[in-house]
Amino acid sequence: MTTKKVGIDTDFITLGQFLKLAGVIQTGGMAKWFLSEHDVYINGEEDNRRGRKLREGDRVEIPGDGVYEVAFGSEEEID
Repeated sequence: MTTKKVGIDTDFITLGQFLKLAGVIQTGGMAKWFLSEHDVYINGEEDNRRGRKLREGDRVEIPGDGVYEVAFGSEEEID
């Protein structure tokens, strides 16, 4: 499965902000709804807190959508 790296330029990003930046949701306001309706795994553990802080190297997996990794810099796809 391909992992998409999502670049940030801060020390951390919240899960809600991350979902928007990764293009999973269109607006930040959709985060609460999305997390209540979909399974989201952070580093292998299910989590639905939109305020969860993600840092460089964290992996976010959304079954049916994809696997994402938080990284500094630009976005890219890796195998």
